[in-house]
Amino acid sequence: MLIVQKYGGTSVGSVERIEAVADRVAKTVAAGHRCAVVVSAMGDTTDDLLSLALAVTERPDARELDALLATGEQVSAALLAMALQKRGLVARSFSGWQAGIQTEAVHGSARMTEIQPEPLRTALNQGIVPVITGFQGIAGTDVTTLGRGGSDTTAVAVAAVLQADLCEIYTDVDGVYTSDPRVVPGAKKLSQISYDEMLELAHLGAQVLHPRAVENAKKYGVQLVVRSSFSEEEGTQVVETVQGLETQQLVTGVAFERQVARVAVIGVPLNRHGIATVFSTLADANINVDVIVQSVVSAEKVDVSFTVKEGDAELAVEFVQGLQTTLGFQDVVCETGLAKVSIVGAGMISNPGVAATMFQTLASEDIPLKMVSTSEIKVSCIIPGDKLDLAANRLHEVFLEEVHASVGVSEQPV
Repeated sequence: MLIVQKYGGTSVGSVERIEAVADRVAKTVAAGHRCAVVVSAMGDTTDDLLSLALAVTERPDARELDALLATGEQVSAALLAMALQKRGLVARSFSGWQAGIQTEAVHGSARMTEIQPEPLRTALNQGIVPVITGFQGIAGTDVTTLGRGGSDTTAVAVAAVLQADLCEIYTDVDGVYTSDPRVVPGAKKLSQISYDEMLELAHLGAQVLHPRAVENAKKYGVQLVVRSSFSEEEGTQVVETVQGLETQQLVTGVAFERQVARVAVIGVPLNRHGIATVFSTLADANINVDVIVQSVVSAEKVDVSFTVKEGDAELAVEFVQGLQTTLGFQDVVCETGLAKVSIVGAGMISNPGVAATMFQTLASEDIPLKMVSTSEIKVSCIIPGDKLDLAANRLHEVFLEEVHASVGVSEQPV
């Protein structure tokens, strides 16, 4: 059996934890499995490196920032390879480019375009445990990074190209929960979750798995398990279709995201392709837009509102304001201090009353809705940031806490 294991920053956050990871990998090999390992940077290393860059300049060059940030994973990989060698295993660290990971030429949030599997396959066939740096690849001769959580994406992509039997994502929680237990004390661990539900939760703020990792797992049929590196407890399986009693749930989870900003473009003329120009300009600037709402003002004009991460708000407004003379819209308004709360569940497809219950629950707590976005399996609301914790807990109580006893959801806290 070929297993790809990924260990997050907390799991390799110290020498002692790297030693514990080495023990787990050695145990996997001793059980007769071949094993490839993907690692993140140790603990807060990425944040520390970013702070160093910002101490030098307020706007670091994107190419040089990638070159700097990529060193964090190289430290983890080399140390883990040494720890495995100490245990009698043949192990070798691989940087992204040494592992054949090629990406598009975008710094900070590159997408993988190809993995040339020969270096890793050769190592595995020779009995070597490859320890691969997550989060990074190469475009031409430049090092690139995949964005926050990119090590998950690396692990799933490696598992897909090597046709691994299993991909285990080891982190500091013991599975996927119905919400973040640090904010919602009633959150419970799920034994299974579908790719589609996990993808929505990941996009909506749940930080257990990177969205692109889930996308690739679904696309290539990678068997995925989220587990804790600090215990032997069973984790959460991410599967095509959830089986058993958990299928009775209308809502699978409550996700949320802080530090959201709403940008409103007022009075956009309809005859100048203004809306398309606004969003293509933001896309060219690599500014991700989330919720979009358009309202008709007159036969000739509309107002368009959209959300971005609060850290991107100033730049987004700057780019949009630069289009005012060309497009002839009236004004740009930005509101910060917002948050997004969402409910997700495959059971919502055939139950149209779920959205109404969500709105009634928020209204009963005097939580105003700034914007709303829906899909077949999720409803998201933009609300004031200071109301987020209350909203998440109330929605979890209404949709999840009263049904756990009948659907077999695990009771272990984080």
